[in-house]
Amino acid sequence: MAFLAVPGPFDFALSTERFRVFGVDLATVWHEGGLHRVVGGREVRIEAAEGGVDVEPFEPGVAHLLGAPFDLAPFYRWARGDEVLRHVVVRLRGFRPPLMPEPFEMLVGSITAQQVSLFSATAIRNRLIERFGTRHEVAWAFPTRERLARAREGELTALGFSRRKEEYVLALARSELDLETLRELPDDEVRARIVSQRGLGEWTAEWFLARHLARPNAWPWGDLALRKAVADLYRGLDVKEARERFHPFENLSAHYLLLAQRVP
Repeated sequence: MAFLAVPGPFDFALSTERFRVFGVDLATVWHEGGLHRVVGGREVRIEAAEGGVDVEPFEPGVAHLLGAPFDLAPFYRWARGDEVLRHVVVRLRGFRPPLMPEPFEMLVGSITAQQVSLFSATAIRNRLIERFGTRHEVAWAFPTRERLARAREGELTALGFSRRKEEYVLALARSELDLETLRELPDDEVRARIVSQRGLGEWTAEWFLARHLARPNAWPWGDLALRKAVADLYRGLDVKEARERFHPFENLSAHYLLLAQRVP
């Protein structure tokens, strides 16, 4: 295996927790103590190592998946001044929120998760992956945009998608939206381009900024789990009004508060 350094602090178990807690994700599979993912057309296995991870075969894109773009040190210093986060960052030290490497996969996943539990969304997304993706040894490559653009009406509803969600996914796959150029745009322009697509709203745009682009000021206030975490941990604080409280680390704050709720 080849070693890949990950900026410290880094806790591999905490950073990969979401790939275990919501059921098996066929595109990012936790298997026998390691994470399997198709990166650059090849399946890689990622295991914990001192100061980073061991990757076989080596693919530099793994660093993005493991949240390497986040700078934790200034966030931790800032969090000392918050009554809740000062304790949370000590307990969850080294947690790097994982990032979705592919923009199309990120948006399709968001559509799948609209108004259903993450367990249900994972199950439906897995059926999509099995029907239109490519199987490797352990993990599957998520379906390409081109493959889903060729899907026929009714093929996604047969997998558990509502008719409306099927329309959203197919419209996105067939749209002229250039997903690769979004990384070069400011936050507001990214939001505007995403919400211009049918079926993609503010919730999807904020999570795209948060979990694909790692933008520090992304604040998915419409997320029900985040609403509950903020209300529970801050004695009824409204999540939308709370945005300024967590500036300039809205994204990391959201991830840490969500994980604090899941990990007692």
